[in-house]
Amino acid sequence: MTDLTAVDKVLQTHNHDKSMLVAILQDAQEQYRYLPKEVLTQISIKLEVPMSEIYQVVTFYKAFSLKPRGKHICSICMGTACHVRGAPLILETVKKHLDVEPGQNTKNMQFTLNTVNCVGACAVGPVVQVDNTLYGNLTSMKSIQLLKKFEKD
Repeated sequence: MTDLTAVDKVLQTHNHDKSMLVAILQDAQEQYRYLPKEVLTQISIKLEVPMSEIYQVVTFYKAFSLKPRGKHICSICMGTACHVRGAPLILETVKKHLDVEPGQNTKNMQFTLNTVNCVGACAVGPVVQVDNTLYGNLTSMKSIQLLKKFEKD
């Protein structure tokens, strides 16, 4: 059973304002690392918003997740600029290092690996985003060094 204390605090922070649904969902996901059904149900009840509407929002935005995610979200940009500068090799190297495929979590739940079409940082490609920070001008070796920093915490 999921502890709903954090979602109640999130709702209070946003004054139970249903027009703030996206922000509420973002803050709830930050607390739980994903959006469990119990959390969505609590939001639905407290805001008096139908679950169908909440699911429409959650499934529309790729930033939301309905399944557990790792402690760190590692997204590798596969846009054109990053692709031609070596992103496919970085992806293969990271997959081997973490022993995970894109869209999956590592066994220890330390990382979720994703690929994205573009992060808008083409000038510094190839780019890897870990959590909310972009790291540019990467090589395979630099990407592994980067991940090792996050493996320690």
